[in-house]
Amino acid sequence: MSRLWPRSLFGRLTLILVCGLLLAHGLSFGLILYQQAQASKMSMLYALGKDVASSVAILERLPPSERPAWLDKLERRNYRFLLGPVPEGAPLRAPLVNEVMESVQGALDAAYSVTTTAGPDPRQKRIDIHLKLSDGTPLTIALRPAPMPLAAWLVPIFLIQLVVLILFMWWAVRLATRPLAQLAAAADRMGPAAPPLPEHGPLEVALAAVAFNAMQRRIAEFLAERMQILAAVSHDLRTPITRMRLRADLLDDPLLRDKMLGDLRAMQMLVEEGIAYARDAKGLTELPCRTNLDALLASLVYDYTDECHELRLRGRLELSLNIRPHALRRIVTNLVDNALKFGTEVEIELSREDDQHYVIAVLDRGPGIDPAEWKAVFQPFYRIDNARSRDTGGTGLGLAIAQQLTSALGGSLSLAQRAGGGLAVRLSLPRPTTRASPPRTDSPTVQARP
Repeated sequence: MSRLWPRSLFGRLTLILVCGLLLAHGLSFGLILYQQAQASKMSMLYALGKDVASSVAILERLPPSERPAWLDKLERRNYRFLLGPVPEGAPLRAPLVNEVMESVQGALDAAYSVTTTAGPDPRQKRIDIHLKLSDGTPLTIALRPAPMPLAAWLVPIFLIQLVVLILFMWWAVRLATRPLAQLAAAADRMGPAAPPLPEHGPLEVALAAVAFNAMQRRIAEFLAERMQILAAVSHDLRTPITRMRLRADLLDDPLLRDKMLGDLRAMQMLVEEGIAYARDAKGLTELPCRTNLDALLASLVYDYTDECHELRLRGRLELSLNIRPHALRRIVTNLVDNALKFGTEVEIELSREDDQHYVIAVLDRGPGIDPAEWKAVFQPFYRIDNARSRDTGGTGLGLAIAQQLTSALGGSLSLAQRAGGGLAVRLSLPRPTTRASPPRTDSPTVQARP
């Protein structure tokens, strides 16, 4: 039973209301049939006695030889007359039989003796009314109680009414549940650049939209304040770090000088990454421009090759879209840097997930990451292995910045174990649905350098 129960609120409300409409229409149709059966019964009992009495009077006045020819003329929709002996069935005792007897006996002269039995075939629902004419000829009235036929328009009208009600009900449920779907979608894409919900519609929906937009503004203010503090602290640390590096250069002990300069370089990297994370977390200010994705990523690979890093590019997207190239380049750069630090045989693989999404995957043959930490590695300053991070110079902000920029671009980052060992980081980005406009003079097309 639980499998048939819809998961969505729209499906549940629709199912409940449709079942209620079907039940209500079924009851209404049943009541109509019952009322029609009662009306048919009362009409039959009212006319039966008078009709039988007039028919018996006609047969009494006819010579015996002409009576059979009149039987078809006297026949009605639910009963007919039979002359001569007829096999009798079992006696009947039912309220309808008693009412029939009273109607016929009351209309006939008291000289006629009326009895009722079932028909000779018990499978037929028939009431036989027996009497004898004045000359002793047996006369049987074979009565088959039957309801009045339904009007030809009744069932189609009921069906049309049911369909109209279901359509209006579907429309009402859709109007009632659509704001919930919009609220869920808005909560899912909540971020610094997320548009506010429209604050119109029914009173309850408008109030919910106002409350949601206010909550979104408060969250954005909290995030902006946090990032401002982080950026201010990181920026203010630059000056004392520079002074400490100058003083370290004056040390006479080479071993102590090298250790101190190494620590200062690590601090400098942490400061730079903190400033970058705070800047990117405030939202993208870069304007989209027409970009050839294959050329952009090929240019990135050339830069790494010039720096003597082994990096390969596989696949082609053959897409030229309006995107933010510097943000995309920063994401891929952070992913490639992590792969080069902790792995070997680093590759960038390009593919299309479907007609609306394309994928940029960064693959390596390193130690990988425990699946239990896949979510945590996207948190700022999270390090899987502190000792390893110190050895490689990591700050724990590379993946956090990549995740922040990916969310701003409307995409998603996911991790997976690579077949044969290593890690695969998949960057899935949506393909713009609107047709890209021609490149402007202030937004040049990004191409690979020669």
